[in-house]
This record gives sequence, structure tokens and C-alpha cells, in this order.
Amino acid sequence: MSIPLVNSIASWFLKKRFHQIELFLKYPNEVQQELLFSLLDIAKDTEVGKQHEFASIKNYATFAKRVPITTYEDFQDKIERSRQGENNIFWPKPIKWFAKSSGTTNAKSKFIPVSTDSLEDCHYAASKDLLCMYLNNNEDSQLFTGKSLRLGGSKELYKENGTVFGDLSAILIDNMPFWAEFSSTPSSKVSLMSDWETKMAAVVNETINENVTSLAGVPSWMLVLLNNVLDKTDKTSLFDVWPNLEVYFHGGVSFNPYIEQYRNILPKKDFKYYETYNASEGFFAIQDQNYSGDLLLMLDYGIFYEFIPMDNYGTLDQKVIPLSEVELNKNYAVVITTNAGLWRYKIGDTVRFVSISPYRIKVSGRTKHHINVFGEELIIENAEDALKKVCKKTKSEIVDYTAAPIFMDGKEKGAHEWLIEFKTPPKDIDYFNELFDNALKSLNSDYEAKRYNNMTLNKPKIHVARTQLFYDWLKQNNKLGGQHKVPRLSNTRQYIDELLILNK
Repeated sequence: MSIPLVNSIASWFLKKRFHQIELFLKYPNEVQQELLFSLLDIAKDTEVGKQHEFASIKNYATFAKRVPITTYEDFQDKIERSRQGENNIFWPKPIKWFAKSSGTTNAKSKFIPVSTDSLEDCHYAASKDLLCMYLNNNEDSQLFTGKSLRLGGSKELYKENGTVFGDLSAILIDNMPFWAEFSSTPSSKVSLMSDWETKMAAVVNETINENVTSLAGVPSWMLVLLNNVLDKTDKTSLFDVWPNLEVYFHGGVSFNPYIEQYRNILPKKDFKYYETYNASEGFFAIQDQNYSGDLLLMLDYGIFYEFIPMDNYGTLDQKVIPLSEVELNKNYAVVITTNAGLWRYKIGDTVRFVSISPYRIKVSGRTKHHINVFGEELIIENAEDALKKVCKKTKSEIVDYTAAPIFMDGKEKGAHEWLIEFKTPPKDIDYFNELFDNALKSLNSDYEAKRYNNMTLNKPKIHVARTQLFYDWLKQNNKLGGQHKVPRLSNTRQYIDELLILNK
């Protein structure tokens, strides 16, 4: 297929899709309400539908009253029955695929249902929309003259009782249409290799001679791959390997800790970075503007959104609100109802709205990954903004980090303990710590109050981690590659104590 023909097809699809996007931009709450009642109607004769009498729900208030907020633990028994091949439990169509997700390194595995509807109308639709957004903003793009280097999960797929489970990325690769296989690298055979380190070498060998025009994958693991490419080719810039490379589509973890390292190996001011927000449970938001970290919430992917303000999350006063009631710059836990049969399900992420016309968000962290032992409410967004600011001032670069509380002991006050692996360490770690502490104070008034005159919190304690500490820890826990992440912040010392022992 010729490049002009590919571009013509893409342009046609782009124009067609933008008409639909304009509809939810103009009528966001109406589109969401219509979607909710469509989901209720489709699932009214399922076990869950009959239990909560979906057929007689006529408004949002009744839906919110009848259907409880759920977590994976609440839904686990139904999911297990579905994995055993039982149908019509929470979604009327048979569910063959289950995305295995653990979130943190040693958390119990979760098996998230992935219906045919969610595959087609959410995950694949989002991939097309991402290209649409990018091409609409970059009319001179030569994206289709080459291939997309996609780095997915490192686990193969497993069959059990007529159903299949594995990494979401493996499920997407296995179901990928032929044209997507043709336009991407490495091959499906290499992409689905189970051993991460063997796979890494194979990906490098298979891609270095391709005409790669885009990258797609999780920043932490993509950076490992790209540095291996540079080592293999003895280059310092990726443009010496792939001269037509023009965009990196990234998601899964915050890009802030990695952006300077990417700029070093992609030294072009006009190189594009496009962020996505997706998970095993669905694809939620897409960057729709060049040079912006704001993500457009996609409202017609078969997902109905609700939000819990974090200032009363988990309390007796907890309030759950629909999209129409969100406010700017407040931190919310995300609740979803989906076309894979998840009903009022807490995904564990927190977001902050930076615009409500249209609805654009920033991912601010995780409901469980924060430190609030002393009332300081430190979230991942605070930590990464502070680290980015301090790294710039001290000309340092971070590979990975984690933090946990130092609990009060008698008259000894508490503190936060940080374990940071640097690619380029600061010349003076004490000066780095002082700047970091001040940056956190400027970003978080609760933290500032607890640090005032060392009233509750002492200054942070920072350890410099040895090279590859976090990599070795993930390997030890059989969590290399894919979407496995280092837990950034924790209210317990479980992770940091394990890492400190390994750091000796």
C-alpha cells in the first residue's frame, strides 16, 4: 500500500472520527448519561443486572443508590467464576480475555475482564484516536513512511478453562489486526517472548535496521531499550539510528522523572511526546495537543465515569459524584463502569481536572501510593514535580526512587525516607536534599505545615541507591518489563526496607 494512499485513508478516518469527538466535546454530560443507560440496558439480564434491578433504573441517582462502589476484592469471586467459563454474570457476552495485573511488585495478581466490546470500542478505538489527534496537529507528519516500535509486556498468554490471561499488552498484540502488525516492530513473536532480558536483545536486533518513525511504551522500560540500542550501535543520539523518528507515545507511569534523559538521547526541540492514560480496566484519556501534558478524557469508549473527592475518600463522609459535578484542581479517585462488566469499580488512580470545557485531566497518583502518616498528604504528583525542579537545578538525573515514612519513636519526630537511584548524581546530596525539602514545601501546604520548625516532621532522609538496584529488585520479584512499576510512595516501610537490604 502506497504512502499517499495510507495518508488518504488516515485523513478520511480522521475527519469521520472528529465529528464524533466534537459531539462529546459539545455535550459531554449528555453523552455520558446516554452511555450509562446503554450499559444498564445491555446488562439488565445478567446476574448483576438482576441483583440490582438494572431494568428499572431511570436516572443516575437511582443507579448510585442501588449499585455499590466496588473494589477488585468485592468483584473477585464473580471474576473467578467467569474465568472458569461461566457466562452472563456481569456482562451478557462471553468474556474470553483477562488482563493479569498486579500494580505493585508483590501484590496479589488481579485478572481484569476484557470483553470484545472493550477491546474494539475502547482499547483499539483509543489507538486509532491517538493517531488521529497526532495527525490532526501535525499535518506534515511522515508517520506512515515507517514503523512504530512498540514495547509491550514480556509475559506470554496462558489458556485455562477456555479463557486466556496475560498482560494487557500481550492480549492487544495477539488480537492486533494485520495492518497494525505490518506497521509495527518488533514482530509479535519477539513481542510476546516471556524472558525480559532475552526479549530485550531480540528487540534491539530486530529494530535497529528498521525505519522507525514512532515509539510506544512505558517510559521506564522504553528507556532501558533505547539505551541498549545506543550501546549496540555505538551512537549517542537515536536520530543517528532512526533519522525519521518523530514522536514517542508514552503512558503507564509519570514521564517527569525521565524527560531529561529522553531529551538527551532525542536532541531535537521539535520532537513530539504524546501521553496516554490507560490501564487493564480501560483506555481513559489522550493528549490532544502538541507540547501539552493535559489529557482529554475520552467519553465515548464505553466507560461511565464517577469521582470521589480525595479530601473525604475512605471516610464516613465520602461522596461520589458524576462528571458533571467535578471542580478544577481538586484531587479525585476514579470510579468506572465499563463495557467489560465492571460496575462502579475503583481503579486506584487519582486525577486532577485542569479544564472542564473540555474535560482535561492530569494523573496525580494512586489512592494507595501516597504518604499521609503525619497528615502531610504527600502525593506522587508533588514528589515528581519537586524532583524534576531540583534535578534541573542540580543538573542531576534520576533512574528510579521510592519513599516511605520514618515513624515517630518516643520523643523522636517522624520524617520521610527516600531511596533514589541516579543516572547522574548531584555533586552535593545534602544541597539536593535541602532544595527538595523546600520544593515539597512550596508544592504542598500540608507538608509545609508539618515541617514548620520541625514541628512534626524532620528534614527528609535521602539514600543514594547503587546502580541497577531497582532493576535487580524487580528481577528478584519476577517483575521485569511490561507495566510493572516501582511503588513510588508508601504509608508502610515494606518496600523501602526490602530495597535498603538489597542496597548494602
